[in-house]
Amino acid sequence: MSQLHLTFLYIKEKRKKKTTLKQISQDKLPIVTIQLPVFNELYVIERLIDSVVAFNYPIDKLEVQVLDDSTDQTVEIIANRVTYWQNKGYDIQHVRRASREGFKAGALKYGTAIAKGEFIAIFDADFVPEKDFLLKTLPFFENEKTGVVQTRWGHLNKDYSVLTKLQAFGLDAHFTIEQVGRSSAGSFINFNGTAGIWRKACIIDAGGWQQDTLTEDLDLSYRAQMKGWHFEFLEDVESPAELPVLMPAIKSQQFRWNKGAAETARKHLLTVLKTKITFSNKVHAFFHLLNSSIFVFLLFAAILSIPMLFVKQNSPELELLINIGSVLLFGFFSITLFYWIATQQIEKQHTFSYFVKIYPLFLCISMGLSLHNALAVIEGLLGFKSPFIRTPKFNITKLKDQWKGNIYIKKSFNWLNLLEGFLGLYFLTGIALGIYLKDYGLMIFHIMLSIGFISVFYYSIKATVSIK
Repeated sequence: MSQLHLTFLYIKEKRKKKTTLKQISQDKLPIVTIQLPVFNELYVIERLIDSVVAFNYPIDKLEVQVLDDSTDQTVEIIANRVTYWQNKGYDIQHVRRASREGFKAGALKYGTAIAKGEFIAIFDADFVPEKDFLLKTLPFFENEKTGVVQTRWGHLNKDYSVLTKLQAFGLDAHFTIEQVGRSSAGSFINFNGTAGIWRKACIIDAGGWQQDTLTEDLDLSYRAQMKGWHFEFLEDVESPAELPVLMPAIKSQQFRWNKGAAETARKHLLTVLKTKITFSNKVHAFFHLLNSSIFVFLLFAAILSIPMLFVKQNSPELELLINIGSVLLFGFFSITLFYWIATQQIEKQHTFSYFVKIYPLFLCISMGLSLHNALAVIEGLLGFKSPFIRTPKFNITKLKDQWKGNIYIKKSFNWLNLLEGFLGLYFLTGIALGIYLKDYGLMIFHIMLSIGFISVFYYSIKATVSIK
């Protein structure tokens, strides 16, 4: 229901007269600090630094902080590039800490304390922001209560593989329907960790960057909005980034996002529900913070679906009760509409053919990741702590680019991969059992689950055995 409502809000917002991007006069341009939090990013760090110093912005009003916690040759690469741009007159600093305490949140906190700018823009290592990023975002801070302006993520390597296409498909829905829908309703939205700009006073007022969750961005976003700060989302301003190309890298990112969201829900949900906001906004916040919990319910429903075939066979009197679950089909149609509208917005040409090829596979892979993501959510809700695991970057933007030889990808055996393979076989058994019992009600569900888990198992093992 939440996604259906967001879809309705998005359609309603898009029917309004299109908002033109504002402009700001040159004499009113404020001092801006660009923060680049990095850790062992030797493949992409030069690209990132060069892209931000190329901003169309007065050099005397721009500060760049490379917040470097690296432990490898990335340190030397950054030092050389920083020196190069310093010699050309740029205020760019190579910021090193004594320890990596707090990971990304700790680096941002350290940098914010010494930042000169009234506004702070943040970019992760895999981003290549456009030159006019600041000129398009800063005018929206005319409203003194605006604390953040977030832009939509683009994709440098969307067409590299099936995996990158599926990631782009899911992210595009978030950066259209979800962010615009919540924003238009006045509900809480979130800074997405990168490709956005903060008012420094907002960060300080909200309590600063904190390291007790894996999603420091979502955490600070909620604290700021509960203090009354307004967040602006710009769908029409795109900030391109590189998508992970290997299943292990996707998993590490998914783990951090899902566990961090659960940790943030544990930290803030009750407070949000007590905050003086509308009931509708509380409902949106509830589903927003607990969104990742869907993987827990999906996993348990999937595992129990096969025993349910025997229950229906041996207890016909319960069949009516079991069939009531078909009301969940309404949820499926809601999700389909949600992704269809998002696809229409992003893929303006060949929308239908693109959707029918990508959407079913997207659902299958999402199901296949349910074990991995459910464990992350459970850990987060129960308060189990784990370190911040970075997502390896590859500097892959063209089809001919190769990831083999990347020093950040390690060969490692993971029992979870075998369990995913086992579940793929488990749901194949469900298909066979449904045929044997002549009960076809869950057949499509079991087919999608088997495809999903076998695909996740295949891509995980393939990445491992391909590493030299």
